[in-house]
Amino acid sequence: MTTAAPRDRTGSPTAPAIPRLVAATIGLLSVGAAVAVGHLVAGVVSPASSPFVAVGDEAIRLSPQPLVEFAKATFGTADKPVLLAGIAVVMVVVAAVAGLASRRSPRPGVVTVVVLGLLGLAAVAVAPAFAPLDVVAPAASIAVGVPVFRRLHTLALAAQTPVTPTPEGGVSRRRVLVGTSAVVGLGALAAGAGGIALGGGIESSRAQVAARLGALDVVRRAPAIPAGVDWAAELGTTPFVTSNRDFYRIDTALRIPAQEAADWSLRIHGMVERERTVRFDDLLARPMIEKTITMTCVSNEVGGSLISTATFVGVPLRELLAEVGVGRGAEQIFTTSNDGWTAGTPTDVVMEPDRDAMLAIAMNGEPLPAGHGFPVRMVVPGLYGFVSATKWITDMELTTFGARRSYWLRNGWAQEAPIKTESRIDLPRGFGAVAAGPVTVAGIAWSQPRGISKVEVRMDGGPWQAADLATEVSGATWRMWRTTFDLRPGSHTVQCRATDADGETQVEQRADPIPDGASGWPATIFTVS
Repeated sequence: MTTAAPRDRTGSPTAPAIPRLVAATIGLLSVGAAVAVGHLVAGVVSPASSPFVAVGDEAIRLSPQPLVEFAKATFGTADKPVLLAGIAVVMVVVAAVAGLASRRSPRPGVVTVVVLGLLGLAAVAVAPAFAPLDVVAPAASIAVGVPVFRRLHTLALAAQTPVTPTPEGGVSRRRVLVGTSAVVGLGALAAGAGGIALGGGIESSRAQVAARLGALDVVRRAPAIPAGVDWAAELGTTPFVTSNRDFYRIDTALRIPAQEAADWSLRIHGMVERERTVRFDDLLARPMIEKTITMTCVSNEVGGSLISTATFVGVPLRELLAEVGVGRGAEQIFTTSNDGWTAGTPTDVVMEPDRDAMLAIAMNGEPLPAGHGFPVRMVVPGLYGFVSATKWITDMELTTFGARRSYWLRNGWAQEAPIKTESRIDLPRGFGAVAAGPVTVAGIAWSQPRGISKVEVRMDGGPWQAADLATEVSGATWRMWRTTFDLRPGSHTVQCRATDADGETQVEQRADPIPDGASGWPATIFTVS
């Protein structure tokens, strides 16, 4: 016995319609398969060519400055995962809607898959490090997404078409649809996981570099960290040296560039007497210096945590530039990273004899971690990172500020950004509670490369009192401080301010991080019980 086909008002048979849930699922599976295959192929060809990541990178590049600052202030270092999650949500919605629009005809869904693929292709094509082979990944996305959508749509329609009962032992069309959908879903997950695995393989390169660190010609070692530089063991406050794992990371890279040391090179050109290309082995053969440096992000709010200290080993940049011959009038060193990010560093600062600007290859005794610039990054003590700390550096051009405008300069940030004298309160914790009696107040202060000569603390708007300073390592590092107050029960507010080695005291007036760093006296409210 057969079932009559549905008819419209005129009595003519109508095309069967796929159930809404099934249609939406087809859209999700097809787009998911397209994205996953694109990511897998990118892992083989070039991780930067992943359409999903390329769209995210382009979203960052095109985002207006207020939106960027809102994301940083709201989500902190989680801003990139939040962006990727947002893109994923948008794609889920688009895929589901495309499926719902294709209940009778596959055309809307096919068009949607193609359009999404072309958007990915466009994002890949405008990437700074684009190579012709990068089109393979987005092309693969389209090549897989379209037939997957068509096949699932055909099976779903067939499952809705009236047929004679399935013979005993046979497989129904509905079961074929379910089985095929499961295969597509699992295949997409496997492809995506494969792309992630293939796109992040630089640990073998780091291991090879680690084996060579002991043979480096380090002509000037950093002084040993003396006793009394912090009170981390006693008070649980910030340790003087930050572990690589805990070192703050702020950049615009959605995907950490996977550049192997053997393939790395740096082109030095522009206003120089002798253009030069330096390879990783060239760097390792040169005399190196070691220096303990505190680095600070310009986005650090007053009393914020975007500051860390590590010991770097690298090639003195001043000596390398002297060899190529810096041309007259070269105001900035315009550097570009593997992912296209740019920074402009004042040439005169880098060329200062005691500045110790470097091309760093090691951090805290090991090769640079992937997230901190492996295989080579630029480090300039005393400047905020956005004008100096190019990670994954691949290009260096000597030029003028008028000729080239770096990434953040185009967004209205400062051209020159020396680190301001600032301080932070680590104890007592904000809005925490402590016992009545002697209360320890402790924190850190910094003013690279000048150093800290004094920190003052006051309670509840009272008189300032000098804090005890920990042992100083150098002007290029932060300095810990502590003092004690006898306090009665109740709510209290503590403030601090630092003075640098030149006698300049941290300014009281509050200023936002943009365009050249936050300022103001930090304050902490706590309760004594």
